[in-house]
Amino acid sequence: MLRARFASKFTVARVPRALASTWAGVPAGPPDPILGVTEAFKANTSPKKINLGVGAYRDEAGKPYILPSVKKAEELLAGKNDKEYLPITGLSDFTSLAAKLAYGADSALLKDGRIAVTQSISGTGALRIGGAFFERHYPGPKVIYLPTPTWGNHIPIFRDSGIEVRRYRYFTPGEGVGLDWKGAVEDLKNAQEGAIVLLHACAHNPTGIDPTQEQWKELSEVVKSKKLFPFFDMAYQGFASGDTTRDAFAPRYFVEQGHQIALCQSFAKNMGLYGERVGAFSLTTESKEEKARVDSQLKIIIRPLYSNPPVHGARIAATILNDPKLNAQWESEVKGMAERIIEMRSVLYEKLTNELKTPGDWSHIKSQIGMFSFTGLSPAQTKALAEKAHIYMTADGRISMAGLNSHNVGYFAESVDKAVRGQL
Repeated sequence: MLRARFASKFTVARVPRALASTWAGVPAGPPDPILGVTEAFKANTSPKKINLGVGAYRDEAGKPYILPSVKKAEELLAGKNDKEYLPITGLSDFTSLAAKLAYGADSALLKDGRIAVTQSISGTGALRIGGAFFERHYPGPKVIYLPTPTWGNHIPIFRDSGIEVRRYRYFTPGEGVGLDWKGAVEDLKNAQEGAIVLLHACAHNPTGIDPTQEQWKELSEVVKSKKLFPFFDMAYQGFASGDTTRDAFAPRYFVEQGHQIALCQSFAKNMGLYGERVGAFSLTTESKEEKARVDSQLKIIIRPLYSNPPVHGARIAATILNDPKLNAQWESEVKGMAERIIEMRSVLYEKLTNELKTPGDWSHIKSQIGMFSFTGLSPAQTKALAEKAHIYMTADGRISMAGLNSHNVGYFAESVDKAVRGQL
């Protein structure tokens, strides 16, 4: 009886029906065009499958590659460093050496202390910091011109930063695959005066097509005449030609010609520090006093974003760049990676053109540079290659040349030949 009365007194009230979820109206977003390729590749069980979508270097066996110089740097760092926070703008040893690599040891701006530089979360983070800084402090139109095509993440990065995105022609599709130089110059001459223009310093992503040094010089004059602000993205220094000095020609030339520039650097590709997220963002300034003010505003932007950057990758990069012997080894390794990709371009061209006599002109495979190649394949052909040949790339026909090696390039060429001929 007592138990019954007790239970009756403390009966738990019936739980009402759940209210509609706060997030019921959130739509499903489209899959990332590159990460989606990787997911499809992983789900495929064919032993012939090839992933040419991911922008990461692979060795001759198709495996991820850790540079020997990186391993050596980690050995030197073992047990010597704490895990304390870095300053807001990162490891000063790293940022000064990153600026030296980008602008050159003989840079007058570097010697005068007029380059404001901060460590960033790789190249993506550098672009995001730059976008936020320009949205707040750029005195000209909050408009940026991006090449067509460009790295897919450029568009949301600048739009999310509050910068209006416009485009300029860059690429000629079809039989004449190459740089649309006339279109690029015409569009920039017609650009809004004082706007920002994004320039890929080397190894243009996704086309693999770069201006010549003479074209860069002409472009400098166009940019100057329209009072455009050059915003360089340099994610592949050393990875394009195998020479870090040659690959930095464009930003260094623009600085020599009196341009103030913004520069984003990534050490993901050229040091293989993908997951360490090592990068830098820098701005050239007119004086030390101006640099100090720019530095202060960079800190204000970064502090509520992520407070301070990760330390381990920055220490690896700084160790490599600061040790003459280790730096020389790294330069040699970067050259080796670039040369393997150049060799794969040559092999693929020979197979398509001379062995298989695949319809079309494939000379662009050799003339393009860097990790990526715009093959000229159509979305229908790339879909057929994925479904019938287990070969994965982005729908626009961009491939990562690093995904090809002596073991799979023959199968890839034969599959492309069949796709072009409509035989898949």
